[in-house]
Amino acid sequence: MIAQRQHQLMAPQEYLEWEEQQLVKYEYINGEVFAMTGGTIPHNDIALNLASALKNHLRGKGCKVQMADAKVGISPQGPFYYPDVMVSCDPRDQRMRKVIYHPCLIVEVLSPSTEAFDRGQKFRHYRRIDTLKEYILIDADKMNVECYGLNENVKWELTSYSLEETTEDKIEIEVHLTSVDFRCPISLLYEDVVFPEDNLEETPND
Repeated sequence: MIAQRQHQLMAPQEYLEWEEQQLVKYEYINGEVFAMTGGTIPHNDIALNLASALKNHLRGKGCKVQMADAKVGISPQGPFYYPDVMVSCDPRDQRMRKVIYHPCLIVEVLSPSTEAFDRGQKFRHYRRIDTLKEYILIDADKMNVECYGLNENVKWELTSYSLEETTEDKIEIEVHLTSVDFRCPISLLYEDVVFPEDNLEETPND
């Protein structure tokens, strides 16, 4: 998603009450609100592919899978963001109606306009969530997935996956999301996705 800054300052509770009345979604950072605009179709396809697979994997396990219409709060005072996909297995989130505060997994699908923010300030904010175990960045323009996870020393470390990588048996490598013990071929995340070099026709035919 792309955020457009709105020049107004709000307290956290004021933002939560105000946003309920709006026609578009707004993220909240340091008292400022940012309108969320639509992403691309590949962006949506990737998020839907992963959310659907996670939903099937976690069915009956006490976890909730959310997409971009659900916001996460770093704390009750904010910031508040709308991740592309997130999972919470925390009982405190099971009955929440407005904000998820205890996710174990957060996923962002990268776009050129938000990639630097997703890698930088947003990740620094997400790391303040004490239940978060894994942060995933998925490239929308090529098959590339970056998984940031907490290791045994409680340090964030990176595991990368790309389509070019194969196992010793020449089998397509699987992405492993350790926070929810989920595995899938990287191609599953990109099912039905059209990459820029494949998209020769930008406008509908007459």
